[in-house]
Amino acid sequence: METNLGIGSRVEHPHFGKGVIVDLASETYTIWFKSQNGTKSINKDYELKVLQATEAGSEPTTAGGLTLADIEQALDNILERRLHDMQLVPMGTKWNNGVMILKPGDDSLQQKEVPIETFFHKIVMVRDRMRLIEQKVNAHKVLTDEEKVDIQQYITAVYGSLTTFNVLFKETHHQFKGSSKD
Repeated sequence: METNLGIGSRVEHPHFGKGVIVDLASETYTIWFKSQNGTKSINKDYELKVLQATEAGSEPTTAGGLTLADIEQALDNILERRLHDMQLVPMGTKWNNGVMILKPGDDSLQQKEVPIETFFHKIVMVRDRMRLIEQKVNAHKVLTDEEKVDIQQYITAVYGSLTTFNVLFKETHHQFKGSSKD
């Protein structure tokens, strides 16, 4: 087998079938095999059939000439835009024109009034940003599956803490959901 194959090269292994080189080390290729639905480390000296070579050091491209880096950048841009987008989420009509009153225990201090619409808008923003964090964690390239699950448990706990505010939502599918006992 050629020892200068790069990431994106398509190869065929006699046992694992067709695969794509997804990472390089000094003596091995990491190859994703469809039949295994996962990767295997194969020594560079092993005789593999080369279906389509990508030279080592070159940027792998898609059929349209886009590099994988181009696609990653586009996804990052979309996720970043979503950070600033807010989904239109209706508040329960009984709260329209309502006021939330924050009254200190000390009567000498002044109370604070906050329009419920403003508070609701902030809660929805928190929810949307938590979802974005969740997406970024799940798509992270360096975190292991175990680390992703660990972080996901914290995110679920945050959602659970926010279920108190579900009373403000008009539609139940917009509400926070924490971990359930089921």
